[in-house]
Amino acid sequence: MLHAEPGASAEEFWEGFYGREDQIFSGNPNGILIREVTALAPGTALDLGCGEGADAIWLARQGWTVTAVDVSATALSRAARDAAAAGVAERIAWRRHDLAVSFPEGTYDLVSAQFLHSPVEMPREEILRRAAAAVAPGGRLLVAGHAGGPSWDTDHDPALHFPTTGEVLAALALPDEDWQVEVDETVVQELTGPDGQPATRPDNILKIRRRRSAR
Repeated sequence: MLHAEPGASAEEFWEGFYGREDQIFSGNPNGILIREVTALAPGTALDLGCGEGADAIWLARQGWTVTAVDVSATALSRAARDAAAAGVAERIAWRRHDLAVSFPEGTYDLVSAQFLHSPVEMPREEILRRAAAAVAPGGRLLVAGHAGGPSWDTDHDPALHFPTTGEVLAALALPDEDWQVEVDETVVQELTGPDGQPATRPDNILKIRRRRSAR
């Protein structure tokens, strides 16, 4: 579990997080994104909390035009480098935003929020409401979040709460007549623990579609 120093800003925390190594993540896109987006016709996409850019690069390779957002300039620099190496640089616009403070303009056929969790205080519900507002008619909001800790973490804080899909949907407060829930599911992901041991973690998936006739 990640921990932030008291008083640290989002930028300070995530710059420190990405700055500790030359590469933090595997470079592979999130499996939930692949599962839920592969069958969709490409259009415009907004990737919130894009990190080192694996999801945005995968989307661009599928034909999407992507706006990818993160608070860390270090992560965005790596992402842009890897997008150039993958030959998709022209399909991705990298934008630095602290989503607690600012949000990219425009509407998109897909807004993706993959594991938008932070040890730094963050108005997640407000950010997800803005994400829903950025979905174009006929487009989708895809929210993936942890539903619990990994199986090796037996000492996690019992007060730590992972929002359910129902809680996320309730917080969005979207009119039923304007939105359709396409996926509301909890899946168990297979992981490798810190000592190389097989492990699991439950994750929530919520995919909702704005109806074309929505106001």
